[in-house]
Amino acid sequence: MNTSEYSKIYEGNFILINRIKSELENNGIVPIIKDEGESQRLAGYGSLNQGFQEVYVHNDELEKATVILEQIKTEMDASS
Repeated sequence: MNTSEYSKIYEGNFILINRIKSELENNGIVPIIKDEGESQRLAGYGSLNQGFQEVYVHNDELEKATVILEQIKTEMDASS
């Protein structure tokens, strides 16, 4: 993944990441989920980042993805 083509829009636990991923996909955006903890576990190393993930989107979709992310954050704040 060339980092100049993708931007990180969110980082957090896998439950929130799944919600964001689902909403992005429902709107035609294909996010990339980076899970360092799982990669380390599969390689045989211990990890303090278990369950912590990052969401990246292509820069062409960044503006649309940011709007969707803000809507999700607003919904989460309203329900807390």
